[in-house]
Order: sequence, then C-alpha cells, then structure tokens
Amino acid sequence: MGSFRWWFTAVLVLAVGVTVNACPPSDRAALMAFKAALHEPYLGIFESWKGNDCCSKWYGVTCDPTTKRVADIALRGESEDPIFSEGEADRGISGTIPSCITTLPFLRHLDLVGNQISGEIPSDIGKLSLLTVLNLADNKITGRIPRSIANLSSLMHLDLRNNLISGTIPINIGKLRMLSRALLSNNQISGQIPNTISYIYRLSDLDLSLNRISGPIPEALGKMKVLATLNLDGNMISGKLPTSLMNSGISILNLSKNGIEGSIPNAFGPRSYFMVMDLSYNNLKGPIPESIASASYVGHLDLSHNHLCGAIPAGSWFDHLEASSFTYNDCLCGKPLRAC
Repeated sequence: MGSFRWWFTAVLVLAVGVTVNACPPSDRAALMAFKAALHEPYLGIFESWKGNDCCSKWYGVTCDPTTKRVADIALRGESEDPIFSEGEADRGISGTIPSCITTLPFLRHLDLVGNQISGEIPSDIGKLSLLTVLNLADNKITGRIPRSIANLSSLMHLDLRNNLISGTIPINIGKLRMLSRALLSNNQISGQIPNTISYIYRLSDLDLSLNRISGPIPEALGKMKVLATLNLDGNMISGKLPTSLMNSGISILNLSKNGIEGSIPNAFGPRSYFMVMDLSYNNLKGPIPESIASASYVGHLDLSHNHLCGAIPAGSWFDHLEASSFTYNDCLCGKPLRAC
C-alpha cells in the first residue's frame, strides 16, 4: 500500500509539473483553431506552431512565465518585423479571426496589424477581460464594432485604423474606463459621436478621422481631463464648434474637411495650448476671435477655406504663420494677408 501511495504521489507531481511547464491543452487547441482560420503560404510563420507546448518557440506567441497561459499573440505584417524583410509584407496573413480566440482567457495583447485579414471582429470579443491591447489596424476587416467590446474592462490601446469597418460607434463604449488611445480612422464608420465617449476619463488620443461620422461634436469632449489629441477631420460633422474645445487641454485639434457652421467661439484663454489647430474646409463665418491672442501657444494654425471675415488679431505667435493659414475666406485682412 505504501509503495502505491508513493507511486500515485510521484505521478501526481509529474502531472502537475507538466501542467506548470507547458501551456494547457485548452490554450493549444484554441491556437490551433486560430491557425486553421488563417493563411500564410509565403514565409511559413505557422510552421513553428507544432508540438504540445505552445509556450516554446511558437512564432508570435508569448506565455506568462508563471502561469504558462497564452498572454500575447503578435503576428504583425508590417515591414518592421524582421521576418517580413524578404519583401512579402504586402501579402501577409489572410483569413478571418475565429471566435475561438475568445477562449484564451489570459490573453493580454492581440496584435495583427498590417496583414490581409478580412471578416468581422468576433462578436464575443468582450470575453477577453484581461486584454489590454487590441491592434487590428491595416487589414481588410469589415462589419461593425461589436457591442461586447465595451466589456474589455482592461483595454488601454484600441487600434482599428485603415480597415473597412462600418456601422456606428457602440453607445456603451464609455464602459472602457482604462482606454487611453482609440484609433479608428480611415474606415466607413457612420452615425454620431456618442456622448458616452466622454466617460472614458483616461482617454488621451481619439482619432475618428476619414470616416462617415455626422451630427455635432459633443460639448463634453472639451471637458475631458486628459484628452490631448482629437482628430475628426474628413467626416460629415455638422453643427457649431463646442466652446469647450477652445479652452481645453487638447493640444492637437484637427476638425478640417467637415461641415461645421457658425463662428469660432471667443473662448480662448491661458489654458489654450495648441500645437496644431486645423479648422480648414468648413463653413465657419464671422471674425477670428480676439481672445485667440490670449492663448498660451498656437503652433500650426489653419483656418483656410471657410467664410471668415475681419481683421486677423495681432499676437506674437502669429508672426510665424503664413498666408496659407488664412486664404480662401470671404474677407480676412491684416498680417500676413493684405492690410485692412
């Protein structure tokens, strides 16, 4: 009996050791199903995905050193990845992202940027509660942003740029309280900017440019504490400029190529610090407000292609601006344009 207990204990210890030192079968099965949905016939990057231990030398897969659970999947098709230096970066990985990816409960990073991946984002992507980075930029992804994305409570970096994503921004996106960067430019996203985005109090970079977004800019965006970059250019945004944007913490503001109307709010002050302020190609009328001279700094300013009129305010930081910043308006005058 004693020898049996010793044998049983030894087998149990050995089994535990195998579990700790290799990825569990469930993680391996999820990765194999993920591989089966994708295609990469040129470089053979999936040829390393063999054997029982997906934590050992599987290209693009990283496991947590303690738990041995799959934590990162990084299969970047960008030329900066050395494996794509053979000139095959324009081909990359094709196929679709299968829903089995959501059965990797300890996944923290999913980075598939710069490939040829198509299809939709899995509808149950929100199951990945530990995911901090979701980078699917520069692919051919279609469909809508799934509502379940708001359940990614740990997400800090969301990059869906340069795809074919359509539909509206989920109204519940404000639940992503840890998100600091939301990069959704150059898609086919429509509808209005939900006011709930302002609930993401850590958000510092919001890029919705080159989409089909309409309606007004929420006033609440200018009241966000850490928002520093706001790119909304190349949409169909209408309504007036929110007063809050002129005296906020935003330092890069690009609202060009929209249908924004009304006047530029006379609300600049010492808190106004703009490295870039581009309001060109809109329907703005009236004068350039005098208070703009009280801004702490204005670097690049573009007010061209509007219907502005009146004297350009004098200000020390106006000295470096060229005429192109003010051209194609109705009747602006003063330096650097013609005298009034």
